[in-house]
Amino acid sequence: MQEKLIKIFEKYGIKLSKLQAEQFEVYYNFLVQENEKFNLTAITALDDVIFKHFLDSSLGAKYLKNNACIVDVGTGAGFPGVPLKILRPDLKVTLLDSLLKRINFLNELIKRLGLQNIKAVHSRAEDFAIKQREEFDYATSRAVAQVNTLSEYLLPFVKLGGQAVMYKSQKIEEELATGKTAIKILGGGKTQIEKLKIEEIDAERAFVLIKKESHTPNKYPRGKNLPKTKPL
Repeated sequence: MQEKLIKIFEKYGIKLSKLQAEQFEVYYNFLVQENEKFNLTAITALDDVIFKHFLDSSLGAKYLKNNACIVDVGTGAGFPGVPLKILRPDLKVTLLDSLLKRINFLNELIKRLGLQNIKAVHSRAEDFAIKQREEFDYATSRAVAQVNTLSEYLLPFVKLGGQAVMYKSQKIEEELATGKTAIKILGGGKTQIEKLKIEEIDAERAFVLIKKESHTPNKYPRGKNLPKTKPL
């Protein structure tokens, strides 16, 4: 598995060390083991996990500056936060999720991988944003929420000059057009779209990078699931 990981990652311009390949192997084995108890992911076949979770998560690393502080919102089983940390030990990572079973899994995973400067936090995004407002260089998410909803969950965490980094599908233009108002209200400004394709699984990926240009008003993010039910 380690040789396979190194070869696949190299094709996409990512050089894995032997230690990093070992960490991904430990991650895979523990994920599959615990998934039988806790239903952490619907994806468990080796190739699918490598391409759809490990590689996909890792492809965003090139957009993060050195020694950055990031929060991964709705991290689930650790995607993209844990692969980013494996690949970039310089990053300081907070994994945020509202389900305790996932946090327990992540705490044990962090120990098994021997990672430093990474923690898992059990909280809803709107509650944690009150405590850690505008304290991160980046807020990441592979959540399936629309841009207007996701902006309300991510941008309050980002300091001025930082970025929200959204992992989306390539058909993003219409979604972005709908989300323009929300991005502006929440302090976002310049927005870039970077696209690529993972050929082996015929998957198209777009990274939406939204720069934080002004402070997010204190009333955001709203509670009671309003970012989803009544998006800006």
